[in-house]
Amino acid sequence: MKNYNTPKEITVEFANSGIYKSNLPLSKFSLIAILGGVFIAFGGLLSVMVAGGMPGAGAENPGLIKFIAGALFPVGLIIVSITGADLFTSDCTAFTLPLLERRLKAFTFVKLLILSYLFNFIGSQVVAYLLSSGIGLFDKDPWQHYLHHYAEVKVNQDFMTVFIKGIGANWLVCLGMWMGYAAKDIIGKCIGIWIPVMLFVTLGYEHSIANMFFIPAAIYSGADILWSDFILQNLIPATLGNLIGGVVLVGCVYWYLYTREK
Repeated sequence: MKNYNTPKEITVEFANSGIYKSNLPLSKFSLIAILGGVFIAFGGLLSVMVAGGMPGAGAENPGLIKFIAGALFPVGLIIVSITGADLFTSDCTAFTLPLLERRLKAFTFVKLLILSYLFNFIGSQVVAYLLSSGIGLFDKDPWQHYLHHYAEVKVNQDFMTVFIKGIGANWLVCLGMWMGYAAKDIIGKCIGIWIPVMLFVTLGYEHSIANMFFIPAAIYSGADILWSDFILQNLIPATLGNLIGGVVLVGCVYWYLYTREK
């Protein structure tokens, strides 16, 4: 018996995960979405503490620091997947598939994405403030300098650049979840998720939920960034790009390839 799912079987499982979440009571859906924000923020915190704590190595090998951050961040999405938490960005595919299969109504699709997004934000703030900035993890260099510079770069890009980076980020994140569904064992799931997510972080693409941790954590620890700059110059274009990447480039594409009725 094979120990992996075929692409068509993955499509069915991914769609079924969306149906399962759509049938949860609000109390349970809100909790798993809060946990999703927490776990993604934990991955971001880990990447900052390790990659940001290597200024000497980074000065000589900037690509190495990007890779280390990229290699560590996927821990968050792996926890999300294995524990059954909810993440807005992967929902862009999970809810698109049953929507196109006419098993999910358009109103429910929009409502669940909005709820997931809002509760992911709440979860990410638990880590950004209470479990990192709030206990002084970013009070000292090199971590404060690394995080503040990282966040400032994110809010000082033009709208279209962030939008395109947002497409790339969630294309890869949803592919990571997709590849995770291919595995029938924990190690295979971890590797499947790790590869595309490592790629998007190393390349510097923009993931809206991850940025709900990075940029607020920088603000909480004293970075010269306004909340309005975060929302208008990064969060909105990143979110719109994430929607395109997850809904169109993964959800619509694989629905057409594997489950579209003739």
